[in-house]
Amino acid sequence: METKIIPVFTQEEITIVSNLAKIIWTEHYVPIIGQEQVDYMVAKFQSQDAIENQIKQEGYAYFIITSSGKPVGYIGSIGKSNEMFLSKLYILSEERGKGYGRIGIDFLSTECRNKGLEFITLTVNKNNLLTINAYEKMGFEKYGEMVGDIGSGYVMDDYLMRKRIYLE
Repeated sequence: METKIIPVFTQEEITIVSNLAKIIWTEHYVPIIGQEQVDYMVAKFQSQDAIENQIKQEGYAYFIITSSGKPVGYIGSIGKSNEMFLSKLYILSEERGKGYGRIGIDFLSTECRNKGLEFITLTVNKNNLLTINAYEKMGFEKYGEMVGDIGSGYVMDDYLMRKRIYLE
């Protein structure tokens, strides 16, 4: 099994990420937040146009995680002051538990060290218990809570988590 993390630049790569988002969000988040909110959030934050805008206008970096050439997940992040905000780290359900999440976090940790950033931060839905547990196992700690209005009557009710990156 050869795992690679590929930077996203082209329309074809953006399409791969958008397609992964539809699959992953539907299988993982419908039981947590419901189909209507999943459809809204995918369209607003994970569609091809949204991802392209995040990359070209907002400064986000996206990466596809592949195993033996097959896309198994993706990462979306942005540097902010002394931290790397991990906006997205999603793995296909049949590929979870195989270490791809840890590979993604290790990759971002190296990116942080290279850029002199002290933390990886993220938000995670308070009811997403398996994911919270996985992040805690990788060294993340809760440091706050956030309720954010994302439009159309939907809110994100999240924990704030972070992992200190020790600069060498």
